[in-house]
Amino acid sequence: MAKDLGQAVMEAMKKPTLIRNIAIAAHIDHGKTTLSDNLLSGAGMISQELAGKQRFMDFHDDEAERGITIDAANVSMIHTVGDVTRAMRAVDGAVVLSCAVEGIMPQTETVLRQALKEKVKPILFINKADRLIKELKLTPEMMQERFIRIINSLNVLIEKIAPPEFKQKWKVNVNDGSVIFGSAYSNWALSVPYMKKHGINFSRVIKVYESEDPEQIKQLARDAPLHTVLLNSVVEHLPNPTEAQKYRIPLIWQGDVESKEGQGLVNCDPSAELGFVITKITQDKHAGEVCTGRMFSGTVRKGMEVVAAGTNIKGRIQQVFISKGPQRIQIEEAVAGNIVGIAGVKDINVGDTIAIRNIVPFEDIQHIFEPVVTVAVEPKKPADLPKLVEVLKIVGKEDPSLKVTINEETGEFLISGMGELHLEIVTNRIKTEKGMDIKVSPPIVVYRESVSKLSPEVEGKSPNKHNKFYMTLEPLEESFAQAIANGDIHEGRAKKKDRSIWDLYESKGLSKDEAERVKDIFHGNVFIDMTRGIIALNEVIELVLDGFEEIIKAGPLAREGCVKMKVKLHDVSLHEDAIHRGPGQVYPAIRDGLKEAIQGAGAVLYEPVQTIQVDCPQDMMGAVTSVVNNRRGQVLDMIMEEDNLSVIAKVPVAETFGMTGDLRSATGGKGSFFVKSQTFEQLPRELQANIIRQIRERKGLTDNQ
Repeated sequence: MAKDLGQAVMEAMKKPTLIRNIAIAAHIDHGKTTLSDNLLSGAGMISQELAGKQRFMDFHDDEAERGITIDAANVSMIHTVGDVTRAMRAVDGAVVLSCAVEGIMPQTETVLRQALKEKVKPILFINKADRLIKELKLTPEMMQERFIRIINSLNVLIEKIAPPEFKQKWKVNVNDGSVIFGSAYSNWALSVPYMKKHGINFSRVIKVYESEDPEQIKQLARDAPLHTVLLNSVVEHLPNPTEAQKYRIPLIWQGDVESKEGQGLVNCDPSAELGFVITKITQDKHAGEVCTGRMFSGTVRKGMEVVAAGTNIKGRIQQVFISKGPQRIQIEEAVAGNIVGIAGVKDINVGDTIAIRNIVPFEDIQHIFEPVVTVAVEPKKPADLPKLVEVLKIVGKEDPSLKVTINEETGEFLISGMGELHLEIVTNRIKTEKGMDIKVSPPIVVYRESVSKLSPEVEGKSPNKHNKFYMTLEPLEESFAQAIANGDIHEGRAKKKDRSIWDLYESKGLSKDEAERVKDIFHGNVFIDMTRGIIALNEVIELVLDGFEEIIKAGPLAREGCVKMKVKLHDVSLHEDAIHRGPGQVYPAIRDGLKEAIQGAGAVLYEPVQTIQVDCPQDMMGAVTSVVNNRRGQVLDMIMEEDNLSVIAKVPVAETFGMTGDLRSATGGKGSFFVKSQTFEQLPRELQANIIRQIRERKGLTDNQ
């Protein structure tokens, strides 16, 4: 099987018009894994009997235990369709999966938002249609109303989120087959084109389920196999790599698309220079670091020498392979347009661009939510300390949505994630899969520092007193901060003069003069050089920006990261001799000046706040509202649909610990919540001093630190 699959993939992967790189995107428990089993069955990779039951893509123990898929798994299939993965950078199309009973849910919306930001085209599969007949006893007319409501919900989101040129083009439509209905568990599906061609309709589906005859359900699956119907729609409506890269590359690559390497990427050219983006890293006891990613241009071969663009990290590729869930099948080479794996190159990270020389890298992969909850870990046996350092480095690479901080001097090991459950899963895997016996602290909330007003002009003076920097600091315009958070404005240091970028900055709230002088956008903060005609400033500006970024990473209140700040450099006085204006002079001047400016601008602490959706029966409204209010929460909206209630609320992350249990208790096990979005908001004034003191004590900071 492995040999046959490898040979088949080698043949198909050189024909880009036959490739579809797709993701399955859905809310938890709406059927992603069951649907994947069906596609694998259709490709002959698992038996038809196991399709919908094997959970082939769940190969971690905790995934099998919980019955949910936690990591994005990757698989290569021969089925007139290429690869299935959940990494949006790697794919060009997405099957948005919705439960027929529950409709478009918060996590579906979140993943769709990420897909559309990356210009990934969606189609819609409405799963669990059998529940409408078996459980809800809906008539054909009522089923049709339910389907229309789900389709309209998705199209409203596409209209709202999609890039302007695709808002209408990418809406899904029942009649053209970009909407599919079915049951992944029972292995059948229908689309309007398939129904017309094969003379099958929903009346037959209803009769089959009313008969309660298992053989009739199996016959329905034979007459309308899910993999055939869905993959027909994938091939018809989702783009191949040569089509998609023409509009995706200008968005996700930082370089000039008119350059030689740019044209290679845009045209998905296998003879061009290598352009390969890492989207997942796992560890293998035999092969070491195993990297999966998308080939956007060129050809990758075993033995090839490569470099991680923008770094000095070089290596030689020892293996090229395709994935079959947890299994790897080695191949000789892979060409542009495919999702493949490589092994042998060390010390690289998710998001790195692999090339044969230092080309312009791809844009950083933006994660949906920032890590806002931290736990401290330590080995139960002091002798295991070196092993823990290595394990944490591996964990940080395997899950790039984590932030792992290792301070070998203080012995502090911190893991920051997106919430309690995320960190529970990670620490459990450290114990079980990595074999580390660790102690885990109670969760700690990650805060941010910001300012509330314009500071006076401050002077940052170098230790030798010969270099002086004059600056002010103020809150960043909310519209500009939001544009950074949404990914409309890219972070990084200014590389070139670009009128279109300046116009964008101006449209988001900066003045014309400010927009043209932005030097750095870092972690949601902006540095603007308002000076004119300063001799030798260009020689030290990178040092100035280094100092700015250092303060942004750890502000003066409690050494937490800074957000929503705008720094303006107004004047500079420099020593005429370059040896007296080096890093040892510039860094302290900028650091001290910015600390003073932050204090003078009304320094405040921001806390992470999540917008959540609580789903429960309508008669539980009072109980849910009470849980939200008791946790400094605020109810924003209530949506009633039949007997179900959805409560939309804002709750500080610090108050969400244990909330799942409280909701279950208050609703008799019938209430659950999901995170819709996350932001940082100013901590109430009355809590500021106490929280700052707690953070400083925890970090062991003295008054002058």
